[in-house]
Amino acid sequence: MKKILLVEDNREVAGILFDYFECLNMELDYADNGELGLKLALESDFDIILLDLMLPRMDGLTVCNRLREAGKTTPILMLTALDGREDTLKGFAHGADDYLTKPFDLDILEARMTSLIRRYRGQVANTTVRYADVMIDQKTRKAYREDKYLALNPTTYTILEMLCQRAPEVVTREEIAQRLWHDDEPQNDVLRSHIYQLRAQLDKPFEKAMLITVPKIGFRLEG
Repeated sequence: MKKILLVEDNREVAGILFDYFECLNMELDYADNGELGLKLALESDFDIILLDLMLPRMDGLTVCNRLREAGKTTPILMLTALDGREDTLKGFAHGADDYLTKPFDLDILEARMTSLIRRYRGQVANTTVRYADVMIDQKTRKAYREDKYLALNPTTYTILEMLCQRAPEVVTREEIAQRLWHDDEPQNDVLRSHIYQLRAQLDKPFEKAMLITVPKIGFRLEG
């Protein structure tokens, strides 16, 4: 049974989601403000967090950012009425894995949730992937550079895993987008935001940058 944390202050929206997902035999926990949502997310393990952006007591961006700072890698899908390009990119920059604007189709929401959970909880081989000074433990889904732990969310982990498996060859933007979103890639250039997050972990703390952009094609790792 999938366990979902819903952080949403609109009781009508929350009621609709409860009815829909309980029919699918999913277990839901609920918070109607950001402070309670953060507390529940830190205290318990969930398969996914559905996080509203505009919340009382603590907004969704702050909740998301604090969870990532605390080392929580649980997939976060933001639900919001704000549909501007900058709003979307800001959500990804704070650590969200996906972004869905209200009103949304419940079937689309379920499909995106399933995709995120599959990447996070999916079965992986008990193997280690290495390239240069990067090591990925596919069993625990943890990554390290020079033995330093990289705090990656499920999306940035997936990108790094693809790059390591193909290094030093180029992985195209299209290949990454297909792996992350299949045929439902978000309209805005959200991949750029995920690459930025990956660089912040993989390159920024170290003297040499490994993540190389190949203009108009994709990305590769350089040892």
